[in-house]
Amino acid sequence: MREKETGLVVSQECIGTDIYSLWIETKAAETAAAGQFISVYCADKTKLLPRPISICQIDKEKGRIRLVYRVVGGGTKEMSTYRSGDPIHIIGPLGNGFMLKPGKKAILIGGGIGIPPMVQLAEELKQQADVQIVAGYRDELFLTDELRERGTLFTATEDGSAGTKGTVIDAIKEQNITGDVIYACGPTPMLRAVKEYALEHGMECQISLEERMACGIGACLACICRTTKKDEHSNVNNQRICKDGPVFYAEEVEL
Repeated sequence: MREKETGLVVSQECIGTDIYSLWIETKAAETAAAGQFISVYCADKTKLLPRPISICQIDKEKGRIRLVYRVVGGGTKEMSTYRSGDPIHIIGPLGNGFMLKPGKKAILIGGGIGIPPMVQLAEELKQQADVQIVAGYRDELFLTDELRERGTLFTATEDGSAGTKGTVIDAIKEQNITGDVIYACGPTPMLRAVKEYALEHGMECQISLEERMACGIGACLACICRTTKKDEHSNVNNQRICKDGPVFYAEEVEL
């Protein structure tokens, strides 16, 4: 069981419209891996539940992790006000991360705020596999420099302002991107399309589910997804995204 701790804000900057990059010093860096997340507690005590934020980068040497998040409500609005030297109350790392497949040609797919986890994943894969990254945006780009440093980057935008006009699947087809295994994180419609594409092409596919979590430790059963496996906690074909995921093999979950 992870314990709540008080970390330290190292730095924070705005890197896009309502998109913030937050480096924190925390013991969680010692064991964190690509695909896991951190739950951040608000100083505002009227907000009882923590905010789950995926891990963008891990610096084990300095004991730091980077969170890149979008401001969508009161909790993340509070987070955006944090400055260097501020305390930050967190618990983590939580969940199960991506299962690396050394030597296999990888396609990393991120959509929207599902893009940040691809940075650490690409870092962990770059010495082991040919890394191709497909990032899908509405319009404004972010984290492109970090992604290019770790693999071959392709982009897709809804308005066609950069890269392929359309979806990440459109970019894969247009650029004739091929590989052995897909790792994906993003909104459910994107993951559904990625799962279908992987099945059609006989590719292994791992997906990280973006869901509104509550406790973040698997106790409240608020982030259930339908799966082919029985959950030991409830003895039905459900899995807790925060505890059993957030990463699953695509064929194991219903989207």
